[in-house]
Amino acid sequence: MSSIDSIESQSHSDALQGELARWLDANAEALDIEQSRAGEVLLRLARAEIFGIGVPLALGGGGGSIADAIGAVAQVAQRSVTAAFVLWGHRTFIEYLLNSSNTALRDRWLPALLTGELAGATGLSNAMKFLSNIESLQMHAVREASGWTLNGSLPWITNLRREGFLAAAAFDHAGAAPPSIFAIPSDTEGAHRSDDLDLIGLRASNTAALTLKDAVLDEQYQISADAPAFLARVRPAFLGLQCGLSLGLARRALAAVAEAGDGTRATIKSEAARIEATLDAETDQLMTGVSDASFLQRPASLFELRISLAQTVSAAVGLEVQAAGGRGYLRQQAGTARRVREASFIPIVTPSLVQLKSQLALHERTVAQ
Repeated sequence: MSSIDSIESQSHSDALQGELARWLDANAEALDIEQSRAGEVLLRLARAEIFGIGVPLALGGGGGSIADAIGAVAQVAQRSVTAAFVLWGHRTFIEYLLNSSNTALRDRWLPALLTGELAGATGLSNAMKFLSNIESLQMHAVREASGWTLNGSLPWITNLRREGFLAAAAFDHAGAAPPSIFAIPSDTEGAHRSDDLDLIGLRASNTAALTLKDAVLDEQYQISADAPAFLARVRPAFLGLQCGLSLGLARRALAAVAEAGDGTRATIKSEAARIEATLDAETDQLMTGVSDASFLQRPASLFELRISLAQTVSAAVGLEVQAAGGRGYLRQQAGTARRVREASFIPIVTPSLVQLKSQLALHERTVAQ
């Protein structure tokens, strides 16, 4: 049994394989190319109790580990990367609350996040790039008597659900204080959500820009007063859950190859077996690394794995295109074309492969000195 499929042994597997699976199969194409079902995705996932996977029972979750949560993202991605992308953003935000020392913030908002009543949006892609010295922070906080005055703009955040959201963002400060991280409720005065971005896919993911103009929040909304230390601690979960997108998409493409005709399957059998073996090894490496905390000590190994998984996705989907042939170019056979679009997104998810490769090159130069 693969690491992805091991989640099926848990009590929530029926939801993953039952109602939710049927809905995703029926709506995967629409979720990718239309915005009309954007309001449904979170509630469908919540109904399957996916958000509680890896959340302690004592906090209202379903128990398990972050590896189990990654497995859930991968299973959803096999059917719809749009839905899995929403799950990644929402579950990553939950992970921020689980790692925050602000237990009052967690206790106040976690129940609504677990039920899907409220959407969680990570908003920390800019901060992760800041942590890796890729770009400066785009949000700024000034201490006032009434709290913090927040300004800035983030051009791309997923799961900014119009019905209500909490978005995490990192803010720099004047002086010697380290950057901090706040949770920003959608109804904060001075917070503005743009129209959905005009994406070529993932259109039901509630992806938009968020701008703050003199928004004021106090310490009860502060996830962490030390963003660099916090980000380093949650980065394995951030990237690990993100890698679930690649695991699921590659697995589904290989399944499509296996469904091809006998002649086609025989011709590419050895190549499919090679890709599957690589995917199995990468899956085991990911699950081990997030479970034994080795990615905390060696983040470069996680960067390398993220790059390797993107290459595996490209190879698997490319092989599916070959197996499908002209049939895959027909509109009624939309799954192959959708997975090509989904695969083209994997290299540019922040941090993108270009950014990760730049960071690895910097790491290698530093080690060599």
